[in-house]
Amino acid sequence: MIVIMDNGGQYVHRIWRTLRYLGVEAKIVPNTTPLDEIRAMNPKGIIFSGGPDIEKTGNCSAILEHYDEFNVPILGICLGHQLIAKHFGGKVGRGDKAEYSLVEIEIIDEDDIFKELPRKLKVWESHMDEVKELPPGFKLLAKSETCPVEAMKHESLPIYGVQFHPEVAHTERGADIYRNFAELCGEL
Repeated sequence: MIVIMDNGGQYVHRIWRTLRYLGVEAKIVPNTTPLDEIRAMNPKGIIFSGGPDIEKTGNCSAILEHYDEFNVPILGICLGHQLIAKHFGGKVGRGDKAEYSLVEIEIIDEDDIFKELPRKLKVWESHMDEVKELPPGFKLLAKSETCPVEAMKHESLPIYGVQFHPEVAHTERGADIYRNFAELCGEL
């Protein structure tokens, strides 16, 4: 099962629905769910959803702080991506302009989550803030003309972040990104 930490984003149920469509068991939980309850669910992966406020991401930071107790792949979506960057020492700030539209990203390193996808994808963006600078120990996976860090991965741990929303129908090959993540989790 993949646990989806609900950070109050408008698309959290679409993440769940995309995973279910792929045949992956998933559960949405409030981001205030205690770590021992999350551990008891025996997740094979964790997704940090998008949301409106990086100061209201509940126990997502605690999961990163206690990563060795979970030791599962983590995928941050939009706000979740920014939270991961901030936690590991990257820079997060206002974008040059708010993005609520389709944006073309360039995949720099296909790694695991972009496996077998085209080098350019149109993706749905819905954010004011963005990752301005990669955290130490992370590698850049994708960028766009408007955002320098569209996707990233920890160099040695299976911790990923994407600025866009793969779960939204407007994102090309979004279900394939979730399929690749589910495969990393051993769920497909």
